[in-house]
Order: sequence, then structure tokens, then C-alpha cells
Amino acid sequence: MFDRFQSRDIATTGTRIYLRIGGEGPPLLLLHGYPETGAMWHKIAPALARDFTVVIPDLRGYGRSGKPDSAPGHEPHSKRAMALDMVEVMGALGHERFALAGHDRGGRVSYRLALDHPGVLTRLAVLDIVPTLDTWEAMGMRQAMGSYHWLFLAQPARLPETLIGHDPLFYLDETLGRWTRDKASFTPEALAEYQAAFNDPATIHACCEDYRAGATIDLELDRADRAAGRRITCPMLVLWGDRGRPGEGSQLETWRGWAGDVRGQTVPGGHFLPEESPSETLAALQSFFREP
Repeated sequence: MFDRFQSRDIATTGTRIYLRIGGEGPPLLLLHGYPETGAMWHKIAPALARDFTVVIPDLRGYGRSGKPDSAPGHEPHSKRAMALDMVEVMGALGHERFALAGHDRGGRVSYRLALDHPGVLTRLAVLDIVPTLDTWEAMGMRQAMGSYHWLFLAQPARLPETLIGHDPLFYLDETLGRWTRDKASFTPEALAEYQAAFNDPATIHACCEDYRAGATIDLELDRADRAAGRRITCPMLVLWGDRGRPGEGSQLETWRGWAGDVRGQTVPGGHFLPEESPSETLAALQSFFREP
């Protein structure tokens, strides 16, 4: 899937991060979401690598990256910890400042990085999310039915782990199918990587810890930042699927509450934009990241 990309492992303060790297030019970090790995970028990464040095990690707890131990407050799986991983990874590669695009959970890591490490990002793109605090505040019946996994995965261990572990590939297939317009969007190669990762009980547990952090420490950090008036200072691009869950025309308005320079648009399809609509997603990202 990643011709001319190299694979590396980089140790961070809290774990070990597996990544793919390729291309030449200004650094561009791409972060995946749940329940996938960095392989989700495979349809557009080669084209981006013509203009950028593209770095594609697996987030901690996911794919081939390390699985840190849990803690009562879920800090090891917080977006703050994941964001620090990425700052350290990019620093180890020689990139003190870089552009960043994050999808789903990777988008949450991305905006947390922008808030925790102001001045590090040159540009930020988030794909098919609104901030964690806004998501929880809007969680009425309709939203909860569509985002049931937020409540299910955040339940205390080991309830969701046991239920998912009974048939992990069924759960993965059901999750991917519910959030996409066309399951044929997932290539056999990418799907095989997602299945191999999700068949590991340590990955299932880490994913649940990710969502437990989203209902606790991540939520509190968002509240603290909003109360303190902290804002994202770099230019932002917001993309969302015209048939995705968080769409409904409110994305730009929501993000403008967190950042001053925000633009955005819909992309055809459901939640998995780089796989469902690679041409449209690539064009939007290239236009944004090529700006001086």
C-alpha cells in the first residue's frame, strides 16, 4: 500500500510509535481514527508525498504501536499523551514545526496538540469531527443512537472488552459498515491490516481506554481550555462527509468557537473520507497545505 515509504519505530516518553515515512518537502503528519490504523491514508499518501515529507504513525494503543498500561484516570490514553507522542516523534525526525491532518480520534489528538503546543503546527486539518466537549454537550437521544460506541466503549473494564472480544471481526465489520456509504471503499489490503490489529485483545482494550479518556480526562481538558479562553492559533481546514454523522451543517460554526482562522467544506460520502472519497479529500488537503 505504501510504495517508496519506509517503516520506523520511535520511542517516546510513554510508549513506542510505529510509523511510515515517505516523500520530500515540508513535514506533514497524518493521524488515523478508530477503528483503523495509519493504513487508512494509503489512497492519498503517495500523492501528498510528491509535495511533503509525509509521516503516518499508528497512534499509541493502535496497530503496531506500543500498548501502554492503563491507569485509573486514563491519562496514558488521553489525547494529551497521544499528542505528546506526536511532538516527540516529529522532533526525533528533525521537525520542530509541521502541518497536521487528523481523522476521527486522530483529529482529537490533532486539536489537543494545537492547544497544548501552540506554535508547533503550521496548519491543521480535522476530518469529520467536532471537539469532544461539543460532542458530549450535544449528546441527545438522536446523537447517542448514532454514536452509541462513545457510551459503550467508555464503560468500565472489562465489559466492552469482553463483549467485543467474543467476535472482534464481527464488531469491526459492523462498525466500518455503519459509518461508510460503501464498504467496498476499504481495499482488501487495508482491511486485512485493520483486522489483524483488531484481533489483538491488547488493541481492543487500548481502544476502550481511548474512549474512557474521552469521557473523563479529555473532556475535562476541553472544559479547562474553553474556560481559560485558549484557542487554536494556526489556520484550520474542516472537512466532513455529506452523509457522515457529525455533518448537519454545524461543523464550521462549532470550530469557529475554538479557532480564529477556519474554513471547510463537505466531501461526498460517510465518515471515512480518505478511503471513500480519496480524490476530493486529496484535492482539499493539497489546496490547503500548499498555501504559503
